[in-house]
Amino acid sequence: MVKTEELNQNNVTRTKAYLDFYLRHPEIHWAFLAHMVSRNGGWSMTDLKGELLSRLLSRKEKQSYFSFLERGNWLIFQDAFPQLLLYEESIKRKEPLFSLLRYFNVSFFMETIWDYCWRTPDSAILTTALIINEQNYIEKRVIQNQTFIKEVFKTLEFELQELLSLNHILFPYIDYGILKLAGQAVNQFESLPERIRLGKRLYTILFEKDLLIKAVEWAKEHTHTGSRMDYWPHIFSHVNEGIPSLQYKKKLKTCKLRAGARRIYSPSLKNAWKNVEHEDAGHNEWFSDFRILDYLKDKEEPLIGNIEYDYCQALEKLEMAAFTKKVLSILD
Repeated sequence: MVKTEELNQNNVTRTKAYLDFYLRHPEIHWAFLAHMVSRNGGWSMTDLKGELLSRLLSRKEKQSYFSFLERGNWLIFQDAFPQLLLYEESIKRKEPLFSLLRYFNVSFFMETIWDYCWRTPDSAILTTALIINEQNYIEKRVIQNQTFIKEVFKTLEFELQELLSLNHILFPYIDYGILKLAGQAVNQFESLPERIRLGKRLYTILFEKDLLIKAVEWAKEHTHTGSRMDYWPHIFSHVNEGIPSLQYKKKLKTCKLRAGARRIYSPSLKNAWKNVEHEDAGHNEWFSDFRILDYLKDKEEPLIGNIEYDYCQALEKLEMAAFTKKVLSILD
């Protein structure tokens, strides 16, 4: 679809498209979940050019990590958004058009689920199915891609992030005038079952009634730029306020800036990365094992909802790693 191509230019355009669709069709829960997770994808992309990770990674490593994140983000959108648009058109025509999904190389699994949910509306079943689909869709195309295995999963820095639990999916929201962070830490990203379970836990957290209302309001009021300044402007800035120096000076203490410290540089996506021309995704029907349907039955209970403390700890560990690496490079 031309519309999908227009909106699939970069992480910012995709993320906005998900939110715009959800605001038109709030019964499609997955669209808002995708919006919030895609925001996190953008933050991870700009981290690579930000003040902390840029001190830990080589130029080649930054490019490899960005390509990994961008490819997954692009693939999921180009598979999922035609599904959303066909649903929207079905609503307009008051008849299901999901048999057309095969012409967009969408899995037979999703065609079946959309038909079922058209007859028996069930936002939770549809959301879980879309989580299952997206993770299976990127499994061979990204996770099992030999280039990404070599340049991303097997590198010391990726293992370091796993070890320090530096990967977090954050859901910002305002509660009584104070910004809070819900979400989950990301572990075992190479495991397909764990990614599906993570998606289900994130859905459970985000669509808790009180949090959902506050998260939607926050998302509507804060345009996604890719900079972490979007949610923490007291700590991050999309403008580099620092003076280049040989040694990084620690700025954080319990998620607050130390006295006299400048904010951490976190660029916007447009200032960090150029748009990418992607290779065609190709057609590969992933659905071949009916045991995958078991994921539709069980509800995943979140291990933690409020993640701000964990994220603060991880951020300070990352800052220490950047500080230590710079000191060691000076001593060499």
